[in-house]
Amino acid sequence: MPEQPSQPPPGDRFKAEMPQIPGVSTHTVIKPAGAGVPWMVMAGLAAVLIAVFVGGRILSKPRRSDAPSAPTAQIDVPSPVPDVAASVPVATEQDPVVATISELKPWGAKQFTFHNRLTGENVPALIVRLPTGSSAQASGYWSFAMKPAYGNCQLDYIDDLEKLRTDYGYQQARHPMIGNPCSRSLYDPMKYAPLPGSVLARGAVVQGSDLRPPLGIETKVHGKQILAVRME
Repeated sequence: MPEQPSQPPPGDRFKAEMPQIPGVSTHTVIKPAGAGVPWMVMAGLAAVLIAVFVGGRILSKPRRSDAPSAPTAQIDVPSPVPDVAASVPVATEQDPVVATISELKPWGAKQFTFHNRLTGENVPALIVRLPTGSSAQASGYWSFAMKPAYGNCQLDYIDDLEKLRTDYGYQQARHPMIGNPCSRSLYDPMKYAPLPGSVLARGAVVQGSDLRPPLGIETKVHGKQILAVRME
């Protein structure tokens, strides 16, 4: 029996046959349109991540200011100068205390101001603890005005023996002395000089042209306090 032509599958009975185009193969395979979509999505996400990373690096860099800020000016405040005059006691008739016996050791000295109630003048003065005599007695101290009896030059208490030898040329120096830098005169605290009226004054002139010792100030000791009571 002659062969029967093959019957198409039931589902293909109603499908229209594709027309045959000369030169075009009927076996061309067409890829599904959605096959490349995942790769495009991944590439887009990668581009977004790169852009975010680069932008973050740019924004995180510190911006340089257009012009450097001027340095803050510093104002040096000078230290307050200590008021030496405020620390120097003033001996008055109401309050003649100038030191205590514990303050002064042998050849120790302290400045003070003596208010002369007769003239109203405040006289710069010095009290020296002598190496002889008791600290509890007035004989252990010598107080005097720091201005010569005749002249206006300020006297110096010199306890540097080398200075006495070099600046004043007094080679016999064995203890501190009082010097007059204007006349180069020296007064010896351990020697007396006679004054008119058969009076002896401490601080004889041992060198120079000064005429007499410095003006003396009477000293008294009351308990542990040293008082300056009267100037000659």
